[in-house]
Amino acid sequence: MARMLVIYRTPADPAAFDAHYFGVHVPLAKRLPGLRRYEVARRPILTPAGDAEPYLIGTLHFDDLAALRAAFATPEGRACAADRRVLAPNDEDVQMYLFEAAEV
Repeated sequence: MARMLVIYRTPADPAAFDAHYFGVHVPLAKRLPGLRRYEVARRPILTPAGDAEPYLIGTLHFDDLAALRAAFATPEGRACAADRRVLAPNDEDVQMYLFEAAEV
């Protein structure tokens, strides 16, 4: 299983972020070909190191990295990528990690 983990910092306008994220971005992402599951974590999000608390974490599940890459090469994927810029226009406001996960 491959995952895309997207971590957002606190936006300038949390209410506007939430309205756009859940009203526009999530419906766009749910149309990604090959998407198996979409999870969202909201505050409280704790870190043992005491780092700044993320505002929201989205986790998208795909069969493998090839499926994830293929999904973002589609028109739906390009629309999601463009819309992410609406949610977090500055790259420092979001972190993304793409990885294969294995059960151990």
